[in-house]
Amino acid sequence: MAEIADPDVEPVVGLWRACDLTRPWNDPYRDIADARLGETSTVLVGRVAPALGPDDAAAAGDAPRPGEVVASAMVGLDGHRGWVYYLAVDPRVQGGGLGREMVVAAEAWLAAQGARKVQLMVRSANEAVVAFYARLGYADQGCTVLGRRLDDA
Repeated sequence: MAEIADPDVEPVVGLWRACDLTRPWNDPYRDIADARLGETSTVLVGRVAPALGPDDAAAAGDAPRPGEVVASAMVGLDGHRGWVYYLAVDPRVQGGGLGREMVVAAEAWLAAQGARKVQLMVRSANEAVVAFYARLGYADQGCTVLGRRLDDA
């Protein structure tokens, strides 16, 4: 896993869209730019491993190509807690452990920034993702998340 670079922005936004993580009221380009500007936030990316030989280089059909961005996690530290946003794994490679690797990488990045706790939000209707995080040890914290958009005021 590595921090996002300029050429990764378009593929990451495409990944978020493919995973249905974007919403009309959140500009994904702005979210990436804001995360990259912060000293305690970033976007991590996971790529397909480089080809090991001629047979590996000839990926069949729709398979991702070596070096292609296939995973992401936006991470940030609010001074007390670490947060994970936009955890995404390309649908073509889901189920192979890459989501777990991204969570581990996000947690390691946040721990290095001084986070003692990691939190994330999942839409309640997304039962498959809630189950994924439960398998990784995440649990409902008994909190209600409230919000108010400031740009609509």
